[in-house]
Amino acid sequence: MVSQDFKRKLAAILHADVKGYSRLMGEDEGATVYTLTAYREVMGAYIQKHRGRVVHGTGDSLLAEFISVVDAVQCAVEIQKELETRNAELPEDRKVEFRIGINLGDVIDKDEDLHGDGVNIAARIEGLAEGGGICISRTAFDQVRNKLKLGYEYIGEHSVKNIAQPVRVYRVLTEPKDVGKVIGEKIVEPKRGQRVALAGVIVLLLVVGGLLIWRTASPPVEVASVEKMAFPLPDKPSIAVLPFINMSDDPKQEYFSDGMTDTLITDLSKISGLFIIARNSVFTYKGKPVKIEQVGRELGVRYVMEGSVQKAGNQVRINAQLIDAKTGGHLWAERYDGKMDDIFALQDKITQKITSALAVKLTVGEKALVGQKGTNDTAAYEELLRGRVHYLRNTTEDFSKAEACFKRAIQLDPNYGQARAALAMLYWMAAQQRKEAAFKISYVEARLRARQYLMDAMKEPTSIAYQVAGVMDLALRQHGEAISHLEKALALDPNDPDCVSAMSRVLSFSGRPEEGLEYAKDAMRLDPLNPGRYLAYMGIAHFCMGEWQETVTVIEKALKLNPELRAFAGYLASAYAHLGRDDESQAAAQTFRRGSPSRHTVAALPPARPWMFYYPFKDRGVADSFLESLKRVGLLAPGPEYIHVSKRDQLTGAELRAFYCPSTITGLSVGYGSVWSEETTKGGTSTYRANFVPGGVDTGKKWFEGDKVWIQYSKFLFGMEFCVTTFKNPRGTHEGKDEYVRVSDLTMSPFSRVR
Repeated sequence: MVSQDFKRKLAAILHADVKGYSRLMGEDEGATVYTLTAYREVMGAYIQKHRGRVVHGTGDSLLAEFISVVDAVQCAVEIQKELETRNAELPEDRKVEFRIGINLGDVIDKDEDLHGDGVNIAARIEGLAEGGGICISRTAFDQVRNKLKLGYEYIGEHSVKNIAQPVRVYRVLTEPKDVGKVIGEKIVEPKRGQRVALAGVIVLLLVVGGLLIWRTASPPVEVASVEKMAFPLPDKPSIAVLPFINMSDDPKQEYFSDGMTDTLITDLSKISGLFIIARNSVFTYKGKPVKIEQVGRELGVRYVMEGSVQKAGNQVRINAQLIDAKTGGHLWAERYDGKMDDIFALQDKITQKITSALAVKLTVGEKALVGQKGTNDTAAYEELLRGRVHYLRNTTEDFSKAEACFKRAIQLDPNYGQARAALAMLYWMAAQQRKEAAFKISYVEARLRARQYLMDAMKEPTSIAYQVAGVMDLALRQHGEAISHLEKALALDPNDPDCVSAMSRVLSFSGRPEEGLEYAKDAMRLDPLNPGRYLAYMGIAHFCMGEWQETVTVIEKALKLNPELRAFAGYLASAYAHLGRDDESQAAAQTFRRGSPSRHTVAALPPARPWMFYYPFKDRGVADSFLESLKRVGLLAPGPEYIHVSKRDQLTGAELRAFYCPSTITGLSVGYGSVWSEETTKGGTSTYRANFVPGGVDTGKKWFEGDKVWIQYSKFLFGMEFCVTTFKNPRGTHEGKDEYVRVSDLTMSPFSRVR
């Protein structure tokens, strides 16, 4: 007896091909292939959206399988509408129109391909459809007749090759005027006895069919081999949350489905017993037909979560399932219905289901953290979601939209700390990337606003608030405080690659580059499909360890993956110079000049050169090595005037109060090229004089917190507070006029005390 290596099952089959394909190819083969390829991607995305899978597609045809006929027909309608829109932009003779046929029938599943009468019937009735049209068999019609807002036209019985009995075929009508209509079909009412018998047969068929669907409806899932995974599996349950599909009729609701994905990733990231892949990596799969096995293999995870969101008014429906990529088995799959007012509770249910399914125990602190959403106002929450989507797109225009969303969130809930932290991060990143034009403000004002919103956010700090505090403290040369803040950020969100990579950078600059290197590797493992920036941070760590060849290797790779990282080419130029490879060093310096903001160029106002403000090395040896190598290749002008400060030279606590109150100090403004002076009374009242201040003079106040000085003037610097640390300048000029350095939220500025 021959064993069967295939199985039979009942499935909804969609078959499509292109009307007039031979003519199109004959007239312009290249254009046809280009359009057809684009249309295939569109069709694949819609098929995935409706829980189907593409079985194969060759030439001009496509075969897909669905669990439900309703899903298949709805998918076909949406595909034809989308392609009609795209075809409207093409000349009449270049339109690529698909005909679609759908059948519910028995098929043979062998090696992930489908065969049999069920497939043949779908292919034959597809030939009866018009270009841009859909035809379905009677078996399919019986399943969808009263379930979709469509109409149908009976076009008769048609003989199908190799099928003994004629097939009754219906054309799908999509116009609103046809909804609910069945045109052309003559229905013969059975007699009473026939109705009873027929009812019994139908019940029997439904039971048998239901069992078949229950046993075989899900298409076979290819499992992920541990040996073939791109990365070793972590020693804890690892999950990738795929972008949730927007099932709403309104495409503008995409922000909500994306936000749902972000929220679940964020909630799960707070659990130390889980390993969660970052948003950037999972969103590379958005809109693409992918297999669970592929996701598990490429990301190196054991479990994959997928789902959909449908939002209509105040109602929301969430479908979610968790799949084991190693076995293809479902750990759980559920649907959640509720009102937007209940959205946080629905999200918590999903998180609880995941932790329960994976037998992960939450600490007391984690239980509280996962449940925290920062607000009870769902409208404010939605604005935060919209803003986050724009922020992550990282364009000047999107930064502007993100600002508006975050501000609306604060207006709706003035106590929404996450929204204030998000604004602090937004302004800080805009200043770092010189995108402050998004807000129609200056670089200086962007950094001051970052500080302002951070102070508000730190009243009830979140992971993001601690992260911003860490990077701002690094700029102030407060290396220990920066590390402390990032430790707190990671305690709240151990799986956030932004926090992990920020810790990498802070540790490298703080004289602990070996640890910084490991954090950069950890960040890249959390976000494996977005390696460029993490490689650049690995380059900083290698640079601080004096490993010049390793610096060159990883930063060159980072720049190839993401040319926008040109600001890191300064380290590359220095490393090449240390290796004696002057030509390559010059080329890297040129890359740096092309890609870096104007503030990274040579300062023109000696002796106040704040260039090193952006390179907060704690180790003076590393800083000097960096500067001297760049001078050799001409990236910086020669001379000793570049400022570097170290912790041992810092004025702290009581020293600060004694130094400033009272005092008169004077310095040279790097930004304006003129002299300024500042007089402070014993009580902390300050008077600032400079020709770039309106009226030439302004008054304000100073106060002290730990090792920092806080300053606020009534008009100067927009009346906003800013923070300053103060150091003795070991490289004061021979005239004795630059004995000290102030490092502020804005720049480094040498000054002297008037005696």
